[in-house]
Amino acid sequence: MNILILGSGGREYSIGLAISKEKSHNLYFMPGNGATSSLGTNINIKDYEKLVSFAKDNSIDLTIVGPEAPLVDGVVDIFRKNSLVIFGPTKNAAKLEGSKVYMKNVLKKYNIPTAAFIETSNEKEAHEFIETMNLPIVVKADGLCAGKGVIIAQSKEEAKSAVSDMLSGTSFGDAGANVVIEEFLDGYELSVFAICDGENYKILPAAQDHKRVGDGDTGPNTGGMGAYAPTPLVNDEIYKKIEERVIKPTLKGMQQEKAPFEGVLFIGVMVVKGEPIILEYNVRFGDPECEILMPLLETPVSELFYYGATKQLDKLNIKIKDEFAVGVVMASENYPYSSSKPAEIIIDEIVDEDLKNNSHISFAGVENIDGKLMATGGRVLVCVGTGKSIKEARDRAYLLCGQVHFAGKKCRTDIAYQALK
Repeated sequence: MNILILGSGGREYSIGLAISKEKSHNLYFMPGNGATSSLGTNINIKDYEKLVSFAKDNSIDLTIVGPEAPLVDGVVDIFRKNSLVIFGPTKNAAKLEGSKVYMKNVLKKYNIPTAAFIETSNEKEAHEFIETMNLPIVVKADGLCAGKGVIIAQSKEEAKSAVSDMLSGTSFGDAGANVVIEEFLDGYELSVFAICDGENYKILPAAQDHKRVGDGDTGPNTGGMGAYAPTPLVNDEIYKKIEERVIKPTLKGMQQEKAPFEGVLFIGVMVVKGEPIILEYNVRFGDPECEILMPLLETPVSELFYYGATKQLDKLNIKIKDEFAVGVVMASENYPYSSSKPAEIIIDEIVDEDLKNNSHISFAGVENIDGKLMATGGRVLVCVGTGKSIKEARDRAYLLCGQVHFAGKKCRTDIAYQALK
């Protein structure tokens, strides 16, 4: 197949890497990054109508959308209108991520377990609701904030201040014109991904992400500093509850909303006393979760996306390897506070066969400048290790980190600590 992947991060690189190993496809990336050009051809066509023309002229059989912004913009609708096969939700279905207010109201309407909340654009109403709550308090901007629009306030004053900053446009511009205020749930968090075709679905192994920049979950939130899967914190009973109480009613509900959900349903779950409570939905793979899920798939990745895009998931018998994967994000010096100077990336030759066969790098914030691979983004790359145990996978991921060098590099040293206590 000729396959086009939209996006430029580690998520899109890892999807491309997995598909490239099938050795039977031509890959294109829009815009891609400095390393995706080693897997396929980078193109730079931002206008969706012109991208449709490119897809037709180059006989693109399947387009895979990585990030949320093009989905919320309606790229899927435009491609489908032109009879092109594309994997991802329509603009209406993408509102599950594009608007936290819409998402919370869908959860409420279809009796899907979630935290008690209000959504409002009225500062006085928000402040009055905060006065009735226990601490801590969660405040969320309604729109897309690249994973940073959530404040966990430790005092009522902090919560009120966060609301006022969002509603005034100070914090997140238009994305904060509406806010969601909800109760804080005390449990452990999971990332669960369901590949959906509007009616059918396939669940991938549950992962755990590490959002904070520092060891021991300290410092500010980031886009994600590492992840591992599958997590031993999930058992068959929790998977079954997520299927019956969350995925099935969501797919049925979205059909009733005249916005059938097709694509990746990313379910942010908090498990409280054995019960899964939904924190949020996203409508694409998490990053860095995608980087660790791709190598766990035994089923060809291209098949999973193609069957999802053509409403044939019921015909696919998905196979997952009996392994674990751990991904460690290597970030630039000033991440997540400010941008850093470009730095050349040097990777040592890997001579250990075991490491060579059970680890790889997924590149993200990199550019090819004068033939040199340079670290230019906040999250530069993800070192991924696989193994028969979480510890084996984790050790390989960190061994690989030791082979990668660039000025100012930093990473957490405790990825997967929850499972290895």
